[in-house]
Amino acid sequence: MKYKIYNYIAIFFSLAVVTTSCVENEDLTQIDPNNNAVDSFWKTDQDAIEGVNAAYGSLLTDGTYMRSTPLLLDARADDARTNSPWGSMYNAGHFNSNVADASIYGWAFETYYQGIYRANQVLTNVPEIGFQDQALKNRILGQAYFLRGLFLFHAVNLFKNVPVPTELAVYYPQKTEAEGWAQVIADFQAAADLLPVSYDNISGLDGGQKGRATKGAALGYLGKAYLFNKDFANAKTAFRQVIDLGVYSLVSNYRDNFTTANENNSESLFEVQFSREAGGVDLGWGGAPASGWGKTSARAITYAPRAFGWTDVQPSWALFNEFHDEKTKTGDLDPRLDATIFYNKPGGMKLYGKDFAAFYATSPGDLNDIFCRKYQNSDGEFADEYDWRSGINERLLRYADILLMYAETLNETGDTPGAYGYIQMVRNRVGLPDLATVKPNMTQEQMREQLGHERFLEFPLEGHRFDDIRRWGWLQNSAKLAWLKSRDAEFNSYTPGREFYPIPQLEMDNNPGTKQNDSY
Repeated sequence: MKYKIYNYIAIFFSLAVVTTSCVENEDLTQIDPNNNAVDSFWKTDQDAIEGVNAAYGSLLTDGTYMRSTPLLLDARADDARTNSPWGSMYNAGHFNSNVADASIYGWAFETYYQGIYRANQVLTNVPEIGFQDQALKNRILGQAYFLRGLFLFHAVNLFKNVPVPTELAVYYPQKTEAEGWAQVIADFQAAADLLPVSYDNISGLDGGQKGRATKGAALGYLGKAYLFNKDFANAKTAFRQVIDLGVYSLVSNYRDNFTTANENNSESLFEVQFSREAGGVDLGWGGAPASGWGKTSARAITYAPRAFGWTDVQPSWALFNEFHDEKTKTGDLDPRLDATIFYNKPGGMKLYGKDFAAFYATSPGDLNDIFCRKYQNSDGEFADEYDWRSGINERLLRYADILLMYAETLNETGDTPGAYGYIQMVRNRVGLPDLATVKPNMTQEQMREQLGHERFLEFPLEGHRFDDIRRWGWLQNSAKLAWLKSRDAEFNSYTPGREFYPIPQLEMDNNPGTKQNDSY
């Protein structure tokens, strides 16, 4: 059932458009006389469900969660480093993406707007379809609002001033960052109002299906959007609503969030569904999903340890060292270290069925290096990642994140003592001491620093750290920026404005009036 929402053959439409100053929008719509899909589609509830499935499909391409989006989120943070031989990937991690080469970041930009367009198709056409089951109609519209909000969230978050399409048109003018965030918030609120808490025990074409957007996912992202805009009061309300749903809890084994063993678990608010078995054998590089697609993730091969994949991304030594700052109540290392990083562990560590020390014994550089373990198929079932067919779901939003973001909003709204309990829920899973005992009576500023540490160790290599750095204003704080440079030499390449990626040149050329981001 997990993969059912991607097994439909999606229907897509193509419009040939050429923009000139003297042509009206309606003159640009070209109907293919050999394809009657535009006229015959959007008639039934089955059409509606296939339409929203097409929007989910945009999460699976190379521009989004097959590979590019995790890279764009991880590469610039101090929990990761990239020495990829591919210049475009290397530059993404060194604040040096090239306007003349839109590889990776341009693919992401393109796919976000592909997803927005597909969601807009649903939001435009589904209201006109007669449904016998109004609840199903509401769920489909809610999913479309959620997906449009999610794709636009990424676009605004990574590119700042971007188009904000809310209807079908030829082209969309560039909007301000504030206008983009306002639409993201509106979409997630609309989704939260329409979506169910769960798809269990409901009837309809989507009944019982895992992987679809839920009320909790919409509220979680709503709170996150408010948080990113420093609207702490509204963020606190949204996160409290997620907690009060009473359906989420932390899984006992932290590592279950990054393997196929326990996908769509009680901690997951939303994850992108991948399967090694689903579909065909072709990689989903871009465009419309085809029946031959394998619907698999390339994250594993991209981040894999040396000789098991490309090793384009590795953990930072700052991350490795910070895991040693605090021992558990039993005097052991934080267990999240071994779930996150492969290293030459005293007593041994296995990767892909091989002993780390023995495998790298003839390569001192690798023997003394550290590699990514999260999202790797490395427990011995597979020899390596070179088949490009990882089936591990990408967890976009976890309950641990809700708890720590809620703690942050409590701290920012004057309830620093109240933040302790929600932080401790996350610490308890990995056996860390009671924070209220080891660091009692923290000030608001001390709690901010503590939350930075807690989030750093809970979410490394999950695409959250650089977002945190940027929204906390660390790049504009000379002391914090110097500290980041001391931890991660890649920050030596940072210049103001480079916290965002450049607007792709194709967008600049095709969308009149578009302005490039600062410093590019």
